[in-house]
Amino acid sequence: MVRHLRSEAHAGRMLPFVIEYRGRLVGQLTVAGITWGSMCSGHVGYWVDEAVAGRGVMPTAVAMAVDHCFRTVGLHRVEVCIRPENMPSRRVVEKLGFREEGLRPRYLHIDGAWRDHLVFALTAEEVPEGLLRRWHRSRRGGAPNAGNTGSTGSTGNSGSPG
Repeated sequence: MVRHLRSEAHAGRMLPFVIEYRGRLVGQLTVAGITWGSMCSGHVGYWVDEAVAGRGVMPTAVAMAVDHCFRTVGLHRVEVCIRPENMPSRRVVEKLGFREEGLRPRYLHIDGAWRDHLVFALTAEEVPEGLLRRWHRSRRGGAPNAGNTGSTGSTGNSGSPG
């Protein structure tokens, strides 16, 4: 797995990250499917240890990764695809103000079957101040979707991928 992640990262198609909290490995986040040219996009997948779920670890990690994608890497769009029943992952993108775009029927093969996923997305223009800054502002009582033209992933949830 590590060899594959490194190979894809060196080819410019993936950005794999580990997530630490208080010096402990608690999760993983990957920006994959990076496409250049007229699309300039990628999709985010993640998982986090249930022991730290609900502490803002994953929204912070996603916000940092999205800011890196927009400001450093040069992507224009980031998607997160989440199984409809995965409420913890849906809360992550809702907290961050991702826009829900619709359903992708039978999108990924997980646990022996093709599973539907909801698509959430952001473009660089929707977060000119940066997603991490917007996330911090919303935690202090500001509007979570300030600067977002929409209303509201990942393939993971708190505890297991997919």
